Amino acid sequence: MTGEGTAVAVTRTKPAPRWAWMVATFFGAGHLRPGPGTWGSLAALALWSGGARLISEPWRVPAALAVVAVTLLLGIPAASLIAREKGDNDPSCVVIDEVSGQTLAFVAVPLHWNSLLAAFILFRAFDILKPPPVRQLERIPGGAGIMLDDIGAGLLALAVVQLLLHFGILK
Repeated sequence: MTGEGTAVAVTRTKPAPRWAWMVATFFGAGHLRPGPGTWGSLAALALWSGGARLISEPWRVPAALAVVAVTLLLGIPAASLIAREKGDNDPSCVVIDEVSGQTLAFVAVPLHWNSLLAAFILFRAFDILKPPPVRQLERIPGGAGIMLDDIGAGLLALAVVQLLLHFGILK
């Protein structure tokens, strides 16, 4: 009972397993402040810019797509579990979606600082502003909605970066 004499029902779900917290927060990046989503994107940038240099050129695109696929396959259930535990449709600590979408924005982007920075900035802008159809993807329930709006933002960023590369604005 509260002080006013009304009963308050608190629905608690079983705590999410440790693996879900590790995946969803991308090993704790989602707990960094301010802007956990930006920290998740920065983690993806650091890992891709370092790791992609170890992969020979013809294998970089498939490797990036594999990272996106794995983060999606693990991220959807992990994000669902964390969202359910926290009682929040899109908890800010869940950043695996940023890692997935940001990595998608890096597909076929040269490993030059200006191209990677452009992909990073464009992804963050599309993720924050959520232009159509990104906003509609966010409305999908559960972990799929959490993940797919960032995939949409990543696709938009990828398209713009590829246009900038094609027209010689980026190298």
